[in-house]
Amino acid sequence: MEKLPALREPMDMPDPFFPLKLHHCRFAQSGITTFPHHWHEHIEFLYIVEGEARFSCNSDSYDVAAGDLIVINGTDLHHGISLSDDLFYYALIVDPALLHSHTVDTVEAKYITPITQNRIRFANKIGRDETAARECLVSLIEEFKNREFGFELAVKSWLYRLLTVLLRKHVAAHFSPADYSSRIRQLERLDPVFRHVEEHYAERLTVDRLAAIARMSRFHFSRVFKELTNRSVTEYINFVRINKSEYELRHTEKTIAEIATANGFNDIYYFSRLFKTYKNVSPSALRKTAMPGQAQIMPNPSGK
Repeated sequence: MEKLPALREPMDMPDPFFPLKLHHCRFAQSGITTFPHHWHEHIEFLYIVEGEARFSCNSDSYDVAAGDLIVINGTDLHHGISLSDDLFYYALIVDPALLHSHTVDTVEAKYITPITQNRIRFANKIGRDETAARECLVSLIEEFKNREFGFELAVKSWLYRLLTVLLRKHVAAHFSPADYSSRIRQLERLDPVFRHVEEHYAERLTVDRLAAIARMSRFHFSRVFKELTNRSVTEYINFVRINKSEYELRHTEKTIAEIATANGFNDIYYFSRLFKTYKNVSPSALRKTAMPGQAQIMPNPSGK
């Protein structure tokens, strides 16, 4: 079997001596995949300036609007889709090496090392009511954009202040070094499985088939998959299929039955129930919001 490409994103920094980069992300249409499922070991911050989007981190999805902040921890499997026609957000990616000092002191041992080793996990969504975190990130972005003399000092200062706010109020979990190393190994082993589901979601997918791709027993594969995604294999497959279906409901003129079949569902009634479970709206109700006869006809992004 040909080896499928991994979901681990290589990360090159424009300035290796100041490993931080800022993306300006604009999307003019709803339903566009802003980035496909992938993961990396860097810390990433998304700040929503205009519009609405849905970002998923591991097994959780977050609907966001202007003023919201998303924190993507290292090794978080993440994905994004626009929910409005005017989405604009900043994506700030930080190499953990930027945070380290050359001496081992209390700050380094107590805070920086656990953060850079991804043993401290922050909450993924920081709401717009958290003004302190937002002010830190916005100030950091402005310093980085303007690049006035001494901006590197200001950027690091605001980054440390942002991390302080997150440490005090938004820590979600702690991992031991052994737990973190195990997570990396498991993610790398399941990379081809995630990619296979993305590319073959409309086909009949079984636990045995996916376990074979990961070269694991059915039992071990199911357990590891649930630990990483907090979903069963079937739940994850349905999650992918429903997201693909939502795109087609919004942006094609296919019938609901055609969309269900094209995305791996043979029973339209089961598809409708499942869709409402995941999206809190029925396929027919969602289709009405797309104004039949005026739907935007666009190529399927195929995860990109």
